[in-house]
Amino acid sequence: MKKRIVIADDEPITRMDFSELLREAGYDVVGEASDGFDAVELCRELNPDLVLMDVKMPLLDGLKASKILAEENSSCSVVLITAYSGKEFIDQAKDAGVMGYIVKPIDEKSLIATIEVAIAKGDQFRKIQEKVVKTEEQLKSRKAIEKAKGILMRKYDLTEENAYNKIRKLSMDKRCAMGDIANAIILND
Repeated sequence: MKKRIVIADDEPITRMDFSELLREAGYDVVGEASDGFDAVELCRELNPDLVLMDVKMPLLDGLKASKILAEENSSCSVVLITAYSGKEFIDQAKDAGVMGYIVKPIDEKSLIATIEVAIAKGDQFRKIQEKVVKTEEQLKSRKAIEKAKGILMRKYDLTEENAYNKIRKLSMDKRCAMGDIANAIILND
């Protein structure tokens, strides 16, 4: 499946050049924006794999737009394109959560290599985020089950094992997760 890219640059000719180059390299350019605000909106709407974004743009610059996307846990990686190579810009880019930073002028080989790495790192990052969310949900469920066991043990003078088995049996009978049964027991207490 082709990787989906949004291009954000205030210069129409630059957007056109990048779009042509990326399409020829086998990418699907799904959107173009002339400022950071529109880039954020396009990313929310289109959920691309990557946004190639200029730093200096009107309304909302690329650094601020990148920060918004990172804070929203947007699924797209960001590669910044800029003429600025000063340390303060690089530090701001690191704080904004971007996956790549390319200083103009840009050669095609460097651009494609950076895009490939940024997309791969973005995919890895998303998988880690999904695992964290799943682990947090499991922990929350486990805590609820422990609390519900305590309630059942106190209320019905059950052993810990019998309280656990009661929750498990209710879960199987009702065909729902043990965490849901545990939360019902907690609410009912």
